[in-house]
Amino acid sequence: MNMKKIKVVAVSYLNTKPLLYGLLRSPLAAQIELQLQIPSECARRLQTGEADLGLVPVAVIPQLQTPHIISDFCIGTRGTVRTVCIYSEAPLQDVKRLYLDYHSRTSVELVKILLRDHWRLSPELLPAQPGFEDDIGGNTAALVIGDRAIGMEERFPYIYDLGEAWLAHTGLPFVFAAWVSNSPLPEEFIEPFNAALQDGLRQIPELMFLLPSSAPGFDLHAYFTENISYELDAPKRKAMGMFLQEIGASKAVLQGV
Repeated sequence: MNMKKIKVVAVSYLNTKPLLYGLLRSPLAAQIELQLQIPSECARRLQTGEADLGLVPVAVIPQLQTPHIISDFCIGTRGTVRTVCIYSEAPLQDVKRLYLDYHSRTSVELVKILLRDHWRLSPELLPAQPGFEDDIGGNTAALVIGDRAIGMEERFPYIYDLGEAWLAHTGLPFVFAAWVSNSPLPEEFIEPFNAALQDGLRQIPELMFLLPSSAPGFDLHAYFTENISYELDAPKRKAMGMFLQEIGASKAVLQGV
């Protein structure tokens, strides 16, 4: 293919590693400039045009002028996700204050929906700063997402998994991040891009040998194959549309999901 390099930004979490492994071992690797960031920074770079394509939190989609979901793959879950949870020393109904992780707006918006419509609770919601995990205690809980959540289930007696709660509330899976571009990308890029992601998922057994150990007792293979669900199928698209509608996305955006 004769084309300029496409600037790609992706979430740096463990759950993206199979997708990135597929990209980096494919011929497409020579045609992209890959940047890894936390979800909120991925969203910012796509919004500003610093990236052409991003694996970004789905909550950013309504903020893009012309969003295009270009891939059949995503970061999703069909229930328990394990790394997007509320951690607490007290039962959720007794929580007075809840810190909201600053890494991703999608998880923050999701927890607001679940508090209002599923748990029917209204604790004070606090913006989090680095190190906020150490402030969990008593009637103060926190939403923690991504790799920092690994192993935290050993520290707290009450854990509320947002993927599990969304499934109980809607009967649907959930999409945390999708591959989104600001403008259409050529089909001669999209087809091998999807093939590379699919290859990465097939290589999960091999990838397991290349990644550093996670927290003791954390089953990485189960995380990749059971907790994270990578296919952007019809139920996930329906769930994504429902979520975007809940956070006020326009009809034009919803039609493109």
